Amino acid sequence: MTTSAKSAADLSPMSDRVVVRPSEPESVTASGLFLPDAAQERPQQGEVVATGPGRVLPNGKRIDMEVQPGDKVIYSKFAGTEIEVQDEELLVMGSNDILAILS
Repeated sequence: MTTSAKSAADLSPMSDRVVVRPSEPESVTASGLFLPDAAQERPQQGEVVATGPGRVLPNGKRIDMEVQPGDKVIYSKFAGTEIEVQDEELLVMGSNDILAILS
């Protein structure tokens, strides 16, 4: 899906959604073999570009986001919806799809 946003910084996710820039897939194995595009696995880590304000509980209290823009994260294998902003592939996913923050 292509958006009309001018840049990734123009995106403001809703609720507990997160915009992630996936890292580049590995094109060479540890033993030095080159992988064709069809054999490359979808990356499961990336950098958080934008976050929503957080989820609102039924009692009206808001839960703050645990991730911030700039955090490196690992997310579920098939998480998120792919979008394209200025020829850049991004993922929009729920915060519950994020498994860990890399430090």
